[in-house]
Amino acid sequence: MNQPTKDHLPVPPKSPAADLPPAPRKKLSAKRSYTLVVGCVLAGLIALMALVSFFWLPYATDDTSGGRLAPPGGGHFLGTDKLGRDLFTQLMTGSRIAVEAGLGSVAVAAAVGVTLGVLAAFAQGWLDDTLSAFLDILIAFPTLLLAMLIVAARSATLSSAILAIGLAQSAVVARLVRILVKRVLARDFITAARTSGTTWPRIVTGHVLPNIWPTLVVNLALQFGLAILAEASLSYLGLGAPPPNASWGRMLQEAQATFTTAPAGALAPGILLVLLVIGVNLIADGLRDTLDPTASRRRT
Repeated sequence: MNQPTKDHLPVPPKSPAADLPPAPRKKLSAKRSYTLVVGCVLAGLIALMALVSFFWLPYATDDTSGGRLAPPGGGHFLGTDKLGRDLFTQLMTGSRIAVEAGLGSVAVAAAVGVTLGVLAAFAQGWLDDTLSAFLDILIAFPTLLLAMLIVAARSATLSSAILAIGLAQSAVVARLVRILVKRVLARDFITAARTSGTTWPRIVTGHVLPNIWPTLVVNLALQFGLAILAEASLSYLGLGAPPPNASWGRMLQEAQATFTTAPAGALAPGILLVLLVIGVNLIADGLRDTLDPTASRRRT
């Protein structure tokens, strides 16, 4: 019996997927990297300014020897404000206050929110309904108004503002953690862990938290930007860090009366505030795309 030669062997049909162009993985990766890098540069420069302010300032924060509303130059890079204080010194001090407020508020929100969220996820029946309703009420309550009430009840200091903003944001974090934890608890590996005799604390630390941290980190990054805006708003209303601490919000409030004659006093802190918030939001967006690559495909 004649065997078919190599030239006469049947050619297998081509798969439809073979004609499709390759997935643009490199382009998506470059886009994610670009967003994250730009965000890190914007936020990093202001964070560097805040770090330098701990060790060096051009002038003392209460130094009023520069003359009232002096123009840029003559030893004052951006000029002076209506009290004769150096504007660049105030901007450096304001960057430190903004970073401290953001980090402190996020730390408080994470500590309180993760704890309440995990407890609410494990609750059953009426307790679950009660905690869910309580979190919904806190979320519906305006964050800035709640922060104003807490600051007014204590005192107008930076620590009070950090505590108030953190507690106000903890409800959002707790609600997210509750949803994420309930999804993880419904997975098969949790059932297997319980069957093997693993305790609930070990399950939370070894299985639940590692599975929710990517989404949680992105949300906390967004809360960082919101905390900076909330602190600036409280300082604008006189409920933030007291003088001689120069918060960006306080600088905006003090410079609004002299904006036409000395616009740098209002433009400089406003621009830095916008750049810092944009940088943090870009970092959050880059982290979301990096930690969850499917999110970018769902949006396109």
